[in-house]
Amino acid sequence: MNFSLPRPDCPLCPRLCVFREQNQQDYPTFFNAPVPSFGDINAEFLVVGLAPGLQGANATGRPFTGDYAGDILYASLLKNDFATGSYTSPRGAAISGVYKDNLTLKNCRITNAVRCVPPENKPEPSEIKQCNNFLKNEIAAMPRLKIILSLGLVSHNAALMAFGLKASYAKFAHGAVHSLVPPPAGGRLGGGHVETLTVQRPLPNSPPNGEGIRLLNSYHCSRYNINTGRLTQAMFDEVIKQVRDLI
Repeated sequence: MNFSLPRPDCPLCPRLCVFREQNQQDYPTFFNAPVPSFGDINAEFLVVGLAPGLQGANATGRPFTGDYAGDILYASLLKNDFATGSYTSPRGAAISGVYKDNLTLKNCRITNAVRCVPPENKPEPSEIKQCNNFLKNEIAAMPRLKIILSLGLVSHNAALMAFGLKASYAKFAHGAVHSLVPPPAGGRLGGGHVETLTVQRPLPNSPPNGEGIRLLNSYHCSRYNINTGRLTQAMFDEVIKQVRDLI
């Protein structure tokens, strides 16, 4: 099946459009557009973050690249064989274009609940809902998907929404695992044209283990959570190891 991601000038969220236009003036070398996903569509493991950081993914054009959360995430993915190469974290206003290094994901794909950077890193409920169709269609286009890792409560609820489930279906808790069923295959969205991917086989009713897709929770690997001790690198590594055990 085909699915599309938001176009560079996606008009669906007026507040985010205004913020994007302001950032294009303030940071003309930044990516300043809906950030595309990173990794293979045939991966069994999908990481869902909150939204791009202003001077992170919004600057570099790659999820979790250029900010502290990426330092934590990619270190753990490399340690647990979900990535190869090396991750370097560019910083500062001189970042230009789509950043590339020699990091490659293995059996892993990374996306966000909201594709555009929000003011103060806080997307509004209407923006999460508006962007959810892109997440739903992306999940439906992943034929081998087994595990979704939600980083924080917002991405947890966004993943449930993508499956047509209410937030009350599964309570967010660090390290918790919830059973899901695959969402119906979504059609192409009228607003997208950036990344159209063709999947050679339909989404199965469930992975071979018969348990369906599972949603795993972790506290977001933000600088705030690390600095306050709510999350440590060791705690996050354990969650990624848990993914390895579940696949």
